[in-house]
Amino acid sequence: MLKEEAISKWGNYKESQRKPVDFDKFWDKAKLEVDTLGTEYQLEKIFLPSKQVDCFLLTFTGIGGSKISCQMICPKKCMKPLPALLQFHGYHSSSGDWSDKIGLASEGMIVFAMDVRGQGGISEDGSSTKYATLRGHLIRGIEEGAENLFYRSIFQDVYQLTKIVMTMPEVDSRKIVSYGVSQGGALALVCAALMPSVSKVFVQYPFLSDYREAYRLDVNQSAYEELAYWFRQRDPRHQREEEIFSTLDYIDIQYLVPRIEGEIYWAMALDDSICHPKTQFAVINQAKTIQEILFYPEYGHEYLPQYQDFIREKLFEREVIL
Repeated sequence: MLKEEAISKWGNYKESQRKPVDFDKFWDKAKLEVDTLGTEYQLEKIFLPSKQVDCFLLTFTGIGGSKISCQMICPKKCMKPLPALLQFHGYHSSSGDWSDKIGLASEGMIVFAMDVRGQGGISEDGSSTKYATLRGHLIRGIEEGAENLFYRSIFQDVYQLTKIVMTMPEVDSRKIVSYGVSQGGALALVCAALMPSVSKVFVQYPFLSDYREAYRLDVNQSAYEELAYWFRQRDPRHQREEEIFSTLDYIDIQYLVPRIEGEIYWAMALDDSICHPKTQFAVINQAKTIQEILFYPEYGHEYLPQYQDFIREKLFEREVIL
């Protein structure tokens, strides 16, 4: 009943369609900036007791000279190129424990988990920003124009990691999968959008979409509360409202997802006030490769049971892993 109601209300919702006219050129330029950095990386062996996997800290130098760190967990004695999963974490958080990734790695998959620069992990951020930086990364750089948005650099880091992974001799570049929850869900979609050869995307209630509507939907109880903070402190009469939202359009994932060629599998909590379902439908309705949406009517922005098992089933079908 609630699923049908959500589809009836938002099944054709595509926001107001304010994609910047130079949006594709903007991201092609951002990718070119990363391409000039090459695909060099360093690996450091990390001790973790396991009979099944080896662990490495992978680091590379990203945009602005920032050192980006990623966990790499792979089966012991890898004898052939293997599928890879790129995993991205939630807002303010980190890649978490190494042990969380052993399950898939022990089945024959190499797992990479990137610490987003400047958040809870060990990736470094060497950028400098004028004006407000308090309360969140969404508003960081917003007064300096789209090319200085902090999330532009984060999206570039995602693209750079994906490029590196695809050059590694241990990885089967035809079998790259991305996965994430909330902010991580958005980055999983960005990964496949900026590198269309990514074959599958598993996403759970993604952040970073439909900013105007997110602002209208009880913004102070959502992941977008820093927008209200910015207006209160920097533009209390909203004289720059259109300028600000037009800048954010450049990092709105709804305008990136049409680039995705791989299969997309989506989990949505219908009682989610943090990343409202309506903002998710804005993305879903512009993606071309949605395979399945799993609805959770009584759940909010929280753990969604059975989704991890669903991911495993999809990874193993048609011998994706083995």
